[in-house]
Amino acid sequence: MEEGTSKSPSHCAGTMDEAVAQWDVREGCEVRQILDRVADKWSLLVVALLDQGSWRFSELRREIDGISQRMLTVTLRNLERDGLVLRTVHPVVPPRVDYELTPLGRTLLTTIQALVEWTEAHQTEVAAARATYDARG
Repeated sequence: MEEGTSKSPSHCAGTMDEAVAQWDVREGCEVRQILDRVADKWSLLVVALLDQGSWRFSELRREIDGISQRMLTVTLRNLERDGLVLRTVHPVVPPRVDYELTPLGRTLLTTIQALVEWTEAHQTEVAAARATYDARG
């Protein structure tokens, strides 16, 4: 391998300068696809709520302000597909479906908590930066 290049399949990196981030920006990159999934606002909220235990769909929908039924359905399906959420259908009438984090999903909690803590610690600075930026416009 040439110096200054990276062919690491785990990061989908192509030929890149070492000073450039190692994550590839190509849409087909597996790392990018996973980051897109777990870092979107709805997934973060769902994972954070499921930290508190098992939830029914209707409970999640009531708790997450602004999420549509369709978006919650898509988010839960994607998290389930990625192995982060377990969907349990109970054979009762009316049907009852519960969602909970898998062991893999639980591994995200430390990262999410760190992001929330950073946001809380820097919200004033971000608000000031936004006001300064908006005033220039």
